[in-house]
Amino acid sequence: MNRVLVTGGAGYIGSHVARQLGEAGHDLVILDNLSKGFRDAVLYGELVVGDTGDRDLVSELLRRHRIDSVMHFAAHTVVPESVANPLKYYANNTCCTRSLIECCVAAGVRNFIFSSTAAVYGIPATGSCDEDTSTMPINPYGMSKLMSEHMLRDVCTASAMRHVILRYFNVAGCDPHGRIGQSTREATLLIKVACEAAVGRREGIAIFGTDYPTPDGTGLRDYIHVEDLADAHLRALGYLETGGSSATLNCGYGHGYSVREVLDMVEKVAGLKLNIREEPRRPGDPPGLIAVADRIRHILDWAPRYDDLQAIVRSALAWERTPRY
Repeated sequence: MNRVLVTGGAGYIGSHVARQLGEAGHDLVILDNLSKGFRDAVLYGELVVGDTGDRDLVSELLRRHRIDSVMHFAAHTVVPESVANPLKYYANNTCCTRSLIECCVAAGVRNFIFSSTAAVYGIPATGSCDEDTSTMPINPYGMSKLMSEHMLRDVCTASAMRHVILRYFNVAGCDPHGRIGQSTREATLLIKVACEAAVGRREGIAIFGTDYPTPDGTGLRDYIHVEDLADAHLRALGYLETGGSSATLNCGYGHGYSVREVLDMVEKVAGLKLNIREEPRRPGDPPGLIAVADRIRHILDWAPRYDDLQAIVRSALAWERTPRY
């Protein structure tokens, strides 16, 4: 089994991946400063509270635990905030990633799996993206991730380390057994926000843009269950461990749902009507963003188990109904 350092492993996606890694028997060290993560989301491994950009701490952890592989989730992820405060995103997402990569190379880490985003594509002309689609980010968040991708590729070309870059589309849902979930404060992701509204934690929810060139006028997105995304990370680790070459892979289902379809499903699962208001489009929101995800299925032999909007919403709503506030 691998010895894995998981940065941001107390956060939403990182904690689901760490749980699956622990269940599979890997030795884990979780590095998280708990600015967005939660102690009780760490179900396996040792939690070290600290920053990814702390070179002395990271180097000591890599050496002391003889880390083989790193999975890097620690990042700021709120697009509007990145527009308002771009240097915060370049400092944390890009500069701290540079520091982490440098420490990994010095420590002889073999495998690096990087949490990237479909935001690197910007606004694609056709609404769907494969891994060869031009990368043209329209906000600092996407650019901060793309810069990290380039650094990682260049370093792995010049060293023995290999990588898998996973570009996430719209991640949603929670652990189907209710052990961990998405507890992000002031979340902005649609399904999370809609489920919070359904349990009375928000007064309502807004649809931003009803005049897109889509069947119902609202934006189309590719929603992927966090459990399937976590499984992709474990498969990426196994792929590198068995000699796979560095790769960049889309993580999505290859089809999408509109904002109205998502809200209809939340209402159906919750058994109530949401307070929905219509707002103008937000600058930079593409009409559609759908993954072409053939490559990940082929390279990692990845077969999603939760490709069902109702299952995604049901798990997210169950988490919101869990008494923990």
